[in-house]
Order: sequence, then structure tokens, then C-alpha cells
Amino acid sequence: MSKPLQAFIFDLDGVITDTAEYHYLAWKKLGEELGIPFTREFNEELKGVSRMDSLEKILTLGNRQNDFSQDEKEALATKKNEHYVQLIANITPKDILPGIKELLAEVKAAGYKLGLASVSKNAFAVMESLELKSEFDVIVDAATIVRGKPDPEIFLTAAKLLNVDANACIGIEDAAAGVDSIKDAGMFAVGVGSAETLAKADLVYPSTDKLSFGEIVKMHQEK
Repeated sequence: MSKPLQAFIFDLDGVITDTAEYHYLAWKKLGEELGIPFTREFNEELKGVSRMDSLEKILTLGNRQNDFSQDEKEALATKKNEHYVQLIANITPKDILPGIKELLAEVKAAGYKLGLASVSKNAFAVMESLELKSEFDVIVDAATIVRGKPDPEIFLTAAKLLNVDANACIGIEDAAAGVDSIKDAGMFAVGVGSAETLAKADLVYPSTDKLSFGEIVKMHQEK
């Protein structure tokens, strides 16, 4: 049995807003500059993965993993991020995914704490643009942690900062790496997306507008 529910911890990209397309376009541009074209299918492997780990995957794809020094890799990652920041500059509250504002309101009305666990270094900026930053008790981003997803560190850090037991949290993710992170943290995992891709989640919804607060809480209680 899980402990009585105390908090919900959300991923950002693909759950609260869909910046995945912007990440894809920014990585694609960098890949093309390096002579490493890749598909949207390959891009799925980058979801929920840190910036440097994503770069390593792209370089390995093009068999160029040994062509750059660590400093050069850092510069490449920075270049990608600069392009990404330009792309997300126009994000507004209209970009909040369907059903999310309603779910956040239900979570708060029920008295549960709210945390954000995003490996994005731009999480604070994106949340400001969405006008959601003040809704969350805690925001944990890449600057707060050492190990990215699928390591559980980011969700465990969020629980610690919320001052709740990990076993009393529900994590919501759209990436397999994120679901692994939630489960390894000892939390109840809700996936948004493909049931096949997110097979390790305790509960999976095809899209954010299908998320059911009542069902999620009930399933957590029964776990």
C-alpha cells in the first residue's frame, strides 16, 4: 500500500506544454550543421533525456562521438539551446496542453502539493511564459541535479523539497525515461502517450485532455 497521497509532481515538456517540437527543430538544425540528419523517430529517443546526453546520442548516431573535446561538446549544446530559446520566446498560456489547467486546479483544491521535475535548463522561463510558475510549490530543473532522467534523482529531489515522502507522490510523465525515473523513486507513475512506450507506468492516458484526477487518486490509493 502506498502512503496517503501528499503531492503531484509533473514533468514539463509534453505534459504541461509541448516544447518537444522546438527541441526537435533545434537539435535537427544542429545535426544538419554537423552532417548528422535524423528522423522524428530517432528524436523520440531524446525525450526526457538531458541536453548533454542527447548530444552524445546524436554524435553517436553520426559516428562522430570522438570528434569533439568536452569543451567543444559544451559549445555545441549551448548552440542548440540558443536556437531553442529563440523558438520558445513566443510561448504563452495558450500553449498549456488541454486539460492541464483543470487538473492543476483540482490538485490544489484537494490540498495536495505541486512540484515540477524537468531536465530542461529553461524550465523557469517556460513556466513564467505559461504564467504557471506561482502555481507550483517547487520547481526542480537541470541546474538543481547531477544526474538526469532515467535516474530518480530529480523526482526524489522534488519530493524532498516538498517535504513529502516519495511513496506519497504521483509523478506524471510523457517519456519512458521519465517513467523509469518516477518508478525508481518509489512513486506512482502516470504516463501520457503510448501505452506500449510507457508500459512501466501504473496508469497511462493517451493525451493530457484524458487525465482524470479522480481516477488517478483512486488508483494510487489502491496500489
